[in-house]
Amino acid sequence: MNSADHNESATHAAAGDEQLEHTPALQAVTNRSEFSSGIRAQLPMLLAVFPFGLIFGAVARDAGLPPLAALATSSVIFAGSAQFVAVSLYRDLTPAAVMVLTTFVVNLRHALYSASLAQQLRHLRPRWKWLLAYLLTDEAYAVVITHYNATARQPQYYAHRHWYFFGTALTLWCSWQLSTALGILVGGQIPAGLLLDFVVPLTFIALLVPALADRAAVAAALVAGGVAAVGVSWPYKLGLFAAALAGIAAGVLFEHWHARAGSSSAEAGLHD
Repeated sequence: MNSADHNESATHAAAGDEQLEHTPALQAVTNRSEFSSGIRAQLPMLLAVFPFGLIFGAVARDAGLPPLAALATSSVIFAGSAQFVAVSLYRDLTPAAVMVLTTFVVNLRHALYSASLAQQLRHLRPRWKWLLAYLLTDEAYAVVITHYNATARQPQYYAHRHWYFFGTALTLWCSWQLSTALGILVGGQIPAGLLLDFVVPLTFIALLVPALADRAAVAAALVAGGVAAVGVSWPYKLGLFAAALAGIAAGVLFEHWHARAGSSSAEAGLHD
């Protein structure tokens, strides 16, 4: 080999090494990096969640719930909508059995979230599954499933993805406990006219739009949105549960129809 060929080979090798060093897919992924990424991803959601924690603390206090009991609802139930319903029933002197059953129905959608994530987390030990199941909320699921879909074809994330879940969910948990405590302390000082109803939906829309990567996802979102609009006045948040089921069914049916249409087109091409 002459010197020119040797120099050219060295140049290509150096360029290849430089390219590998700057390839994001080859960056090291660790438990710590995923945990930190999960924390950062959840921070924007706290802008919407924290004020609701304040309001819940104030509402629980006004309903006559003892401060420790109000804090316990945030640490034991850890589900904003179910907590508001439970406090309302407590104020109305509803029997305990009815309160528990109502809270269970309101949180039924979490079963769908768990089913969606089960394939991603099936390799974990039981203690990890119990921990993540306890920390699972609407906001945590939205952030986690977006990350899992974005890294679905990057195997270097597989062994560490539960740390992303843990980071984002723990951040939300800490924020909810703190905001509840502050709401109990400040009580009536929170402005009664504070309009926050639109904040959480806008936050979820911002997370949803990038996830609409194909027609099946768009169909699922449209069907779920339509059912949610129809069922907005249904009791115990059943409209949300029905919307989730309808969206899943629409997405599965659309994918099945698309696969059959593609298979029929391929067969027609072979016959031609």
